[in-house]
Amino acid sequence: MALSLIYFAQLAILVAATVWLADRPGTVNVDFLNYRIESSAAMLIVAAVALAVLSALIYRFWRAIRGAPGNFAIWRAERKRRKGYRALTQGMVAVAAGDASEARRQAVKADVLLGDPPLTMLLSAQAAQLEGDDAAATRYFTAMLDNPETAFLGVRGLLNQANKAGDRAQALAYAQRAHALRPDTPWVLAALFELQTWAGQWTDALATLKRMTRQSQVDDSLARRQRAAILLAQAQAAEVEGAGDRALDLAKDALDLVPDLVPAAALAARCYVKRGKTRRATRTIERIWPLAPHPELAAAYGAIWADEPALDRFKAFQRLAQLKPDHGESHIALAEAALEAQLWGAARNHLDQARAAVPSVRVLRLLARLEEAEHGDVAASPRWLEEAASAPPAPGWVCGACGAAATAWTALCGHCGAFDRLAWQAPVRVTGAALAASGTAVLAPPEIAGRPGG
Repeated sequence: MALSLIYFAQLAILVAATVWLADRPGTVNVDFLNYRIESSAAMLIVAAVALAVLSALIYRFWRAIRGAPGNFAIWRAERKRRKGYRALTQGMVAVAAGDASEARRQAVKADVLLGDPPLTMLLSAQAAQLEGDDAAATRYFTAMLDNPETAFLGVRGLLNQANKAGDRAQALAYAQRAHALRPDTPWVLAALFELQTWAGQWTDALATLKRMTRQSQVDDSLARRQRAAILLAQAQAAEVEGAGDRALDLAKDALDLVPDLVPAAALAARCYVKRGKTRRATRTIERIWPLAPHPELAAAYGAIWADEPALDRFKAFQRLAQLKPDHGESHIALAEAALEAQLWGAARNHLDQARAAVPSVRVLRLLARLEEAEHGDVAASPRWLEEAASAPPAPGWVCGACGAAATAWTALCGHCGAFDRLAWQAPVRVTGAALAASGTAVLAPPEIAGRPGG
């Protein structure tokens, strides 16, 4: 609409000028040398306008001819650039589709057309990964480190390559470099935390976890649990090193975060006993027993009364069991104390109740032990042991990541290295009939001694 108005305005001006000239006839005389030129004013104006238009056209034609080589070069470069970006896009599509040969072909084509290595190195590296050429992929990712614009992508590629090769120490170095480049990137923090815990860098892991929590990468409950696991790992290391005071402080901090963390309570109780503070050790165990009755707590509780007569130890366990009277672990703890005190009736009573609550291998073995101790019945003992062979396995520390069993809690699984995945549970039992039906050979997870974090 606006263009139409402008066009009509210009036409109106032209018509008005024409009418104005027609209404005002006049002559123009030009004497030049021996020539005399006579013309009307209107004709002279028209001739001047025509000459100006012709001059403008000639000038534009001359500029077009003069700039043709440069314009042609620009056109060719733009066409080449478009083809290069098309090759780059097609290469990315090939990577997504898993077509290694097409990705490689398009990467080479894009590199030739664009002449910009930072743009094509990532595609070349991904194509090399698809082809299984890890050495070439590593070279491309390493070359990307030299350019600030691609350094972060290069570090991520090298981190993935190191993880793929199982070189976690090198992966940790790359994760630290990625963190230096972009400290708040979620995947960087997650990778760094995982590798720091694997390396036992507990202080650094705590700092990383704090940053992840501040960015809401992990919820508060998980963060508390993981922080407690790190503190407990540090406490275990301090206990091994003989730093009892530090071990106790760290274990107490872990319990403040997770009140039912059994290994922390057991460790704290041991530290109190070594310092002669048996009342505090007793309170520590009795505080957690209603939350999580556990054989490790029972062992720590028994150590408090180790120098007392067996009957006094049984009475102490009666007080402990009253805090969770119907739980299977309470009955088992009382049964073991009764066996030591040679209270056969009490031992059998609690074992029968434990068997009804938790019919595990542990209970049946204790029944076999009771038969031998009370009656000297060697023949009855194998009957209980035979029944134990088909009974549900006793709970233990089992890794939720790989299924491996461990003799004690550690922050890292001794089999797969997963952090904070050991949980107290019964291992999964696979029957021989099920294996025969499936035709699959399944080995029970190896029992791996826990190793404290350093």
